Amino acid sequence: MYNLRLYHDDDRTTFHRESLLFFSQCGPTGRISLGELLRLTADAAVEDYRERGMSYGFLAEHDIAILVSRLAFRFHSMPRADQRVNITTWEEKPESLQLRRAYEIAGEGEGLLVSGMSSWLLVNPKTRRIIPSRDFTLRPPVELEKDHDCLQPGKIVLPADMDLWHERTICLSDIDANCHTNNCRYGAFVEDALPPALRDREFTDFRLNYSKEAKLDQRMQVFGRADEAERKLVMVGKTEDGNSFEAELYWK
Repeated sequence: MYNLRLYHDDDRTTFHRESLLFFSQCGPTGRISLGELLRLTADAAVEDYRERGMSYGFLAEHDIAILVSRLAFRFHSMPRADQRVNITTWEEKPESLQLRRAYEIAGEGEGLLVSGMSSWLLVNPKTRRIIPSRDFTLRPPVELEKDHDCLQPGKIVLPADMDLWHERTICLSDIDANCHTNNCRYGAFVEDALPPALRDREFTDFRLNYSKEAKLDQRMQVFGRADEAERKLVMVGKTEDGNSFEAELYWK
């Protein structure tokens, strides 16, 4: 039986979450799905805060919700079913309006599999107003900065001519306790929109930006464009309220 641990390094700034990847978390190729990758990393961030006394309930009592804004992952070797992994995460020096968090996923005895960066907005859940990062005083200030082997989270430029690739309705199973679509579900939205000719590509980088909350029963249309010369595809998901997300995938 595996003994899967949650623990901080002695400095209390670097958090580790050991996990065994199950068959149900992986797609037709046996590699982890994008939605499950987002779930693993988001859960590690939540557990990091919980272990430091900042649970979801504690933050809500202080009128704070932390919502992922942008993320970028590099796939050195995509995690696969039945693999034991260690998800490592830590906060880095924030920007004026966004927290910053880094990730590394390593396979047992196999080295680095995935590296990534994300940015998060602090929001008052009652007013929905953004809170400046300097006002987040529930934990000591963070000054750590490191180099990262991945793209930076940032603006995604959308092509002028994009085709409709997929349509869906936002369902109850997509909604979380913040009453909007959980950030992990957008990984599934991206994968579901892939045209058949692009599904078997070996992707190396993934970027995702969250623009506007997708809500229950809204209709989402996903538009995309693949650029063979640049070896990347770009997507945008739209509801009646405007752009909900933008995404990029790069392949070898």
